[in-house]
Amino acid sequence: MARTEAGGYRERLLAGAMACLQEKGYARTTARDLVAASGTNLASIGYHFGSKEALLHEAIAGFFDQWIARVERSMFSTEPSSPREMLERAMTELVDVFEELRPQLVLYVESYPAALREAALREKLADSYARCREVGADMVRRAVAQLGVELPMAPEVIVSVLVAVSDGLLLQWLLDPDATPDARQVVDALAALSVLFA
Repeated sequence: MARTEAGGYRERLLAGAMACLQEKGYARTTARDLVAASGTNLASIGYHFGSKEALLHEAIAGFFDQWIARVERSMFSTEPSSPREMLERAMTELVDVFEELRPQLVLYVESYPAALREAALREKLADSYARCREVGADMVRRAVAQLGVELPMAPEVIVSVLVAVSDGLLLQWLLDPDATPDARQVVDALAALSVLFA
């Protein structure tokens, strides 16, 4: 396992936790693994995070935050010409990145069974989804203001549906990548549904 040397202990522990989670998974990562990967010591886990589990939860939440920031950068890198272009940008960063993010996405999926039994992890993941809805809704508001359009519903609902689409496609992709639609096909499907049910 690669050892993380850069940064202070907290940052090194988080980087080490992410490395361990991707290599060993949530259930099999030990405190000693975290110390070896981060180049720190056992006491630093308790000092900075309180427990091994809290450190792992924080690392998983950090992945969520990085992914959200990536979507935001893509959406607002240049001014979009239409709502469809804005949606395509978002879906590209939510769907067409599966191969690149595969190790983190496997970890993300593996965290769900543990969250069903661990209240602290369940709460951390729920907080991550809440942050995703909040930040995503702000992105939608900014986008529609730039484009001069009005939303027919609360932006939080739109974001929740797009996240659900991304999560569902992620599960399909992990099992059968070749059968999973890409971002453009997703946007085309959503457009077709809007015509059918308008």
